Amino acid sequence: MPTQEHMKAALQAYVDGFNTGDPAAVVALFADDATIEDPVGNPPIAGREAITEFYTGTIASGAKLSLDTPVRGSHGNAAAMAFTVEMPNMRIRVIDVMTFDEDGLIATMRAHWGPADVES
Repeated sequence: MPTQEHMKAALQAYVDGFNTGDPAAVVALFADDATIEDPVGNPPIAGREAITEFYTGTIASGAKLSLDTPVRGSHGNAAAMAFTVEMPNMRIRVIDVMTFDEDGLIATMRAHWGPADVES
């Protein structure tokens, strides 16, 4: 199981890669068979190719992430972060919960946000 330090560093690397406009850096944090549910309730995005397409488009939109609190660990293989997505004319308040595989790569990413978390 990955350490808490590893998982927290991976989530910080996720934010950093996203904000520097580097989708390859973000995608490299994910396992080949990872899934993304963004937001929770949408059909999962599965596999490296689909995840690459998702982050390439999302980063190209001009969105930037800022952590609202420090990344949180767990007593297991998961970590979470509360952050704000800033986009032109929109702000979304999000909590991502990510699980990690035995190699320390992100296995699942679930983004928790709903209509009331979107500000124009």
